[in-house]
Amino acid sequence: MQEALDTSKLNFNQDSLLILNISLAIIMFGVALDLKVSDFRYVAKNPKSFTAGLLSQFLFLPALTLVLVYILHPPPSVALGMMLVAACPGGNISNFMTHLAKGNTALSVSLTAFSTAFSVVLTPLNFGFWSKLYAPTASLLREISLSYFDVFQTVALILGIPLVLGMYINIQYPDWSTKATKILKPLSMLIFAGFVVIAFIGNYDLFIRFIALIFVWVLAHNFLALAGGFLTAKSFGLSIKDTKTLTIETGIQNSGLALVLIFTYFGGLGGMAIIAAWWGIWHIISGMTVATIWKTYQNRRTLSVSG
Repeated sequence: MQEALDTSKLNFNQDSLLILNISLAIIMFGVALDLKVSDFRYVAKNPKSFTAGLLSQFLFLPALTLVLVYILHPPPSVALGMMLVAACPGGNISNFMTHLAKGNTALSVSLTAFSTAFSVVLTPLNFGFWSKLYAPTASLLREISLSYFDVFQTVALILGIPLVLGMYINIQYPDWSTKATKILKPLSMLIFAGFVVIAFIGNYDLFIRFIALIFVWVLAHNFLALAGGFLTAKSFGLSIKDTKTLTIETGIQNSGLALVLIFTYFGGLGGMAIIAAWWGIWHIISGMTVATIWKTYQNRRTLSVSG
């Protein structure tokens, strides 16, 4: 069955890819519209938490993913998908989850914005570097002959340009930005969610066939990401609010970007695509669970102190 996963292809056309690209660009544009000068001041005044967040995202998570791949020995396409997800920046929904968990929302927004900006360079470099350290994925990359310059261009087009444009408009037209972001954020999330549902329905048989295998791999990978963020924060001696933020930021990956790259450069390679797609579903479930647990614990603690 694992060999069949390597050779399977998801049902996905150019129109679907265009919708996915547009929805990701709108999501990023909405985040950028919400960025304020105070967010940048926060980074300057709190460099330790910010640095820990970037290290957790772009160094520790890919390294831990390589270790996990060596332990689990998944099919090469699955391993490649795991490494690509780990190389992507944090997902935009992490800001909402951090707020729900009563974490440090300012830090979360700053990490999402900066990690997205850095991902234009770091995602292709990280993906190429870590993938070559595992023989099966290195061999698969040689067969595909991936152009990393093309990947740079794609990431810049989908994430970099909307980020810069949104920040510029926010500076020039702050009142309009405040109103627009209230519409764009939920709208873009609905578009993306609709895309995921349609893609799932169109590939239902494939998901059902491989879900038992995929679920275990994604569960282990996502748990490792959440634990990595938590332990990174603890090793840096960060506050509980910042610890919540790093845990969620590292555990919520921009799997939508991973899907764009997979369908653009890997032809929807089965193991890669299904891993990234299930990540997109599962990290919302796990992130909301972690955030709700923290929120409940915080509320109970507040009540016990006030009582």
